[in-house]
Amino acid sequence: MDAETSLSAAASRSEAAPSPGRAGLAAAGGILGALAASSCCIVPVALFMLGISGAWIGNLTAMAPYQPIFFAATAGFLGVGYYLVYRQSKAVCADGTCARQLPNRSVKAVLWAATVLVLAAAAFDYLAPVLLGA
Repeated sequence: MDAETSLSAAASRSEAAPSPGRAGLAAAGGILGALAASSCCIVPVALFMLGISGAWIGNLTAMAPYQPIFFAATAGFLGVGYYLVYRQSKAVCADGTCARQLPNRSVKAVLWAATVLVLAAAAFDYLAPVLLGA
């Protein structure tokens, strides 16, 4: 293999390798989006369950019209995050040369936590009467 071929192969591997920061940012965006999407319904219930109360909690329902926007943004962040975590890392190691394991367990845990939170926010309207006994 000549120097030009090895240089182009190294460049293609470095372009395909996601940086660990990008997966972490996508996971952080996913969890923030999930919190925003659940701010009108799940967050007030969780605050009441923790014993935190106040008139300001009722103001969180004002974010309900923006919930579809938050869901769309969260889906985008989670999609990118899952791609970087599960799909992209396998493509980098396909040729047998893996420089490091991407990503770590905490990024995967945050992605799954955000997914559970956004699914709970989406199902809250259907599950609230059952859970709250109304």
